[in-house]
Amino acid sequence: MTSVAEGSDQEKMDQDILDAVYQIILQRKQLNAGEKSYVKSLYDKGLDKILSKIGEEATETAVAGKGGNPDEVVYEAADLIFHVLVLLGYYDIEPERIYTELRRRFGISGIDEKANRSK
Repeated sequence: MTSVAEGSDQEKMDQDILDAVYQIILQRKQLNAGEKSYVKSLYDKGLDKILSKIGEEATETAVAGKGGNPDEVVYEAADLIFHVLVLLGYYDIEPERIYTELRRRFGISGIDEKANRSK
């Protein structure tokens, strides 16, 4: 059985990797033209390219989910999360804002939370 402290340590490590990837994304965003970087190429192509990659990765994640292979689901979900981090970087939105929003929603019915958004 995992203690609360152990669970907190794992959550911190999970958050740290997302934050670390985000920081690398921000560094790549600042590269000079001509420096090779996949992330830089996305930023150079603009918001529409970033959004299309998110759509592509979301579709691939759904297809992997339908396919039932857990390893493929993990792989595609990681791609999706990565590209969402690229979008956050586009707007200079720190991942902590997402964590804060998820904490706010924690323990609230999804139906109730969504109903309260429209008010």
